[in-house]
Amino acid sequence: MSQVIPEKPLRVVVWSTGTIGRHAIAGVDAHPDLELVGVWTSTPEKHGKDAGELAGLGRELGVKATTDRDELVALAPDCIVHGAMTDDRVFESIADLTALIRDGVNVVSSGPVILVHRDGTLPAEMIEEIDEAGRQGNASLHVNGIDPGFANDVLPLVMTSLSQRIDHVKVSEIADYSTYYQPVVMKDLFGFGQPMDAKPMLWEPGILSTAWGPVVRLIAAGLDVTLDEPLVEHVERRPAGRSISTASVDIEEGTMGSVRFQVVGTVDGVPRVTLEHVTRTDAASDPDWARPLEGDGCYRVEIEGEPMMKVDFTHHGEHGDHNVSGMIVTAQRLINAIPAVVAAKPGLVTPLDLPLVTGRGLVTGTGGAR
Repeated sequence: MSQVIPEKPLRVVVWSTGTIGRHAIAGVDAHPDLELVGVWTSTPEKHGKDAGELAGLGRELGVKATTDRDELVALAPDCIVHGAMTDDRVFESIADLTALIRDGVNVVSSGPVILVHRDGTLPAEMIEEIDEAGRQGNASLHVNGIDPGFANDVLPLVMTSLSQRIDHVKVSEIADYSTYYQPVVMKDLFGFGQPMDAKPMLWEPGILSTAWGPVVRLIAAGLDVTLDEPLVEHVERRPAGRSISTASVDIEEGTMGSVRFQVVGTVDGVPRVTLEHVTRTDAASDPDWARPLEGDGCYRVEIEGEPMMKVDFTHHGEHGDHNVSGMIVTAQRLINAIPAVVAAKPGLVTPLDLPLVTGRGLVTGTGGAR
């Protein structure tokens, strides 16, 4: 399927003004096929402030942020770019997103990541509730980003188009999170800076398969493979070798400083699809674990079979930081998918349902990106 080209600019609301939202505001403003018409904020102090100010653009956009959900729905936007935090309120956010598409607004969202793929994680009746809401509102919901998202769904599946035989697909995030600002994720979910005997939710049995299992299942579905159930989880946490201060949490020597985990999909007991994260808060730590070939982080795709293939995908911002660019690529994957999602069938849509998504119109000096 070829990419979707809208006949006129699509009217877009950005939902949140934080880590992802501020970059989404800039991304929508820069896109020639999109028009920013509204911004939602959860912070009362931001209500009434111009979107350009909240995004740090140094200029006003003439769009004021609001805490009023219904005010934004009443604008009848073509799509909402939803970048609000969902990791600590998964089912509440599913209810929020379902209500939006029932109200007739298409949504692209960075979470909850459990919705990256339709099958095998949530009960089928919950997915049907989303689909029914989409049919009622004639609107679609697409959850994606960079990880879970492009780096471990579209990229590896595109690479498999070069394969003659596939024995094993492994997708990895290898990153230093010391400059990543998300205190809830870093301290409460991962447990960085907490005693090694603490029990953050992320490491409870089954949680990794809930959060990242949809990625493993999506790759398997794209390759027409039926996996054994349940998925297999491996976790290795290590203490910090020295005290360090990160953007989100101070980490004392001996408290949790790094983790490596895997979610593995097997067929008849043989690993066929593996998702791995190697997450450091000190770039010099754990030299025996996988490292990026350059910079502070990468996404790695390894395909065993005929031929053997490996790709390292790296990114960094104009001013060097890979965690800032991580938020940008997350937002842009969603933003650039808007025309395809608006044109998609109602209900929950995944990368397997969408046509080619590109950065069409964003080449500078061609009348596109500003």
